[in-house]
Amino acid sequence: MKAVTILALLAPLGTNAHYIFNRLIVNGASIGGEYAYTRKNSNSYNPAFPSELMNSNDLRCNKGAKVGGTATYSVKAGDKIGFKLFNNEFIEHPGPGFVYVSKAPGAVADYDGSGDWVKVYETGLCSGSPGNDGSWCSWQKDRLEWTIQKNIPPGEYLVRVEHIGLHQAHEGKAQFYLECYQLKIDGEGGGVPGPTVKIPGLYKASDPGIAFNKWNNPKAYTIPGPKVWTG
Repeated sequence: MKAVTILALLAPLGTNAHYIFNRLIVNGASIGGEYAYTRKNSNSYNPAFPSELMNSNDLRCNKGAKVGGTATYSVKAGDKIGFKLFNNEFIEHPGPGFVYVSKAPGAVADYDGSGDWVKVYETGLCSGSPGNDGSWCSWQKDRLEWTIQKNIPPGEYLVRVEHIGLHQAHEGKAQFYLECYQLKIDGEGGGVPGPTVKIPGLYKASDPGIAFNKWNNPKAYTIPGPKVWTG
């Protein structure tokens, strides 16, 4: 009985490196609480894998994320948006991070993400080999941050934040951590975001940046997905 109790106590330690982007930060200020403007998924802090996601609508906002029931927050073009990890955790897996946006045809609260998506932010290697965890810009960070392009068209957006952990990618198990936020963006607009992609269709499991081996002394890394729209 004691052994069972000890194992139960130790079990959560194995998930410490897992994380959820579920807190909104706007210009340095925390807005709301857990999932205040984030669509809740059924995966919690656990990763999803290529075999589950590549051809599924779950690649948009994670498994179990549903339309409806999430509030929308108003921000302005030029604001700095932070997508912070739950419980003051840190990103402790090597890999790239992204933000994608999809403009809703009406209210984003009713939008399923079936329209066009644009990559508006990415973070990859800062220096050194992709086989070294500390070479990744997002390593040991508690959030990903995107400064909204000044000329983004105003409207309501589904904002998809994602980090891909590569430590098991050589086994076909790249770890996807992703959530969707609902934001209404005000501004003058004038830009034409692109290139556009559909989700699913964004990635393939065989993409070099997803089927990646960090353990064989790699010299370079190929960022998956489309190019970033800089505005």
